[in-house]
Amino acid sequence: MLIMRHELLLVIITVILLLVEIFLPDNRKHTIILPSILLFFIVTVLGFIPGPTGELFGGMYATTPLILTMKNILNLGVLIIFIQSVNWLKKIENKGKIGEYYLILLSTLIGMDYMISSGDFLMFYLGLELATIPLATLAAWERFKEKSAEAGVKLIFTSALSSGILLYGISMIYGTTGSVYFREVMGAFNATPLQVLAFIFFFAGMAFKIAIVPFHLWIADVYEGSPINITSYLSVISKGAAVFILMIILYTVFYKIALLWRDVLYVTSILTMTIGNLFAIRQRNIKRFLAFSSIAQAGFILLGLIGQSQLGMTTVIYFVLVYIFSNLGAFGVAGIISNVTGKESIDDYDGLYRTNPLLSLTMMLALFSLAGIPPVAGFFGKFFLFTAAAQKGLYLLVIIGVLNTIISLYYYLLVVKAMFLNTSDQPIAYFRSDAYSRIGLLMCVAGIVIIGFASPVYEFILSLSHGLY
Repeated sequence: MLIMRHELLLVIITVILLLVEIFLPDNRKHTIILPSILLFFIVTVLGFIPGPTGELFGGMYATTPLILTMKNILNLGVLIIFIQSVNWLKKIENKGKIGEYYLILLSTLIGMDYMISSGDFLMFYLGLELATIPLATLAAWERFKEKSAEAGVKLIFTSALSSGILLYGISMIYGTTGSVYFREVMGAFNATPLQVLAFIFFFAGMAFKIAIVPFHLWIADVYEGSPINITSYLSVISKGAAVFILMIILYTVFYKIALLWRDVLYVTSILTMTIGNLFAIRQRNIKRFLAFSSIAQAGFILLGLIGQSQLGMTTVIYFVLVYIFSNLGAFGVAGIISNVTGKESIDDYDGLYRTNPLLSLTMMLALFSLAGIPPVAGFFGKFFLFTAAAQKGLYLLVIIGVLNTIISLYYYLLVVKAMFLNTSDQPIAYFRSDAYSRIGLLMCVAGIVIIGFASPVYEFILSLSHGLY
């Protein structure tokens, strides 16, 4: 059972935290924070220790060194979110719900791990639903606020619709191939019109989860209504897990219709990059701004998926790793400011460098990484994505991607301009953030700076990408 150690460890600490939550007096609920972080830190460290790989349950569950790396990347991002959430959880309105926060977050992570390790569509769908349904609870965390309740309702309705579409596609795949196992479906898939239609339904359902245009309209309202720490989880962990499993299924199950789904990804990549960037320019709320930024980033990720090669697979995983550090750095600064001042507008950031220089520098570094400015890690992530697309001769797509990078640089610099050049009569006053928040930001800054220059990280992922199963 060590093959399933990631999931089992998460289940163990979830049960431990559940028992603690039940028996801990109400006036001591806040003491669960540090043990939760320490337990998850242990799980994260243990995940990097090499262990057995293989299959379970007749092939329903499969794990390889590459899949373990995907899970470790997600665990690292969740650890940062746990650390960044401490100050927010200590607010008076959250003190009775601290245990619930960790339990729900861990439940979604367990679902994502099962989804990534799925060897058939049944395990995939069970993991997807376990990862998705609790997210609506997180989005509606501040349920007495209108926007938060709206975010939860929109997320659950959108998830139900997308899951229905996806499940309909899976049912057609089963009906035409007689199996739900990935390997058997791949062997029986012969690109009949009904199977092509099944793929379209499947891809549309997954496109909702990743917020690929034109299935992106829910994301801005959900991100704005959710608390920032939960928004960051939706933006990086949920999206990263969906990208990983989409890549696995495209490269295995739908291998025989690669020419078809490359065309689909070609069009949706251009639309997602362009529309995400153009709408981001108009945003003044920092959460909506980062929401459309994440849509644009999803468009860039599709460049690597189109590559359909060892290089493409490596660049997607590497880019998601870089994206986690970069986005959590930006959301971390926004979360600190929101928790202390309640301000979430970009206009409120005017003159921030004069009062809080370290927060401003951290935000600038994170935005530069998202924009792909050298020498930070985001530059190398996008460079490798463009290389993967160019390797397939998609030079026009690469040019469009570069143009979109220039557009994204413009609106990221709008935030930098507000912090460093704009002045304000009432800037955000100086404050000292808590130790947990500083540790979270330090981890993000270290990731942004080090990973770009640490070629062994990229080479390690490349060495594992010779095959999925």
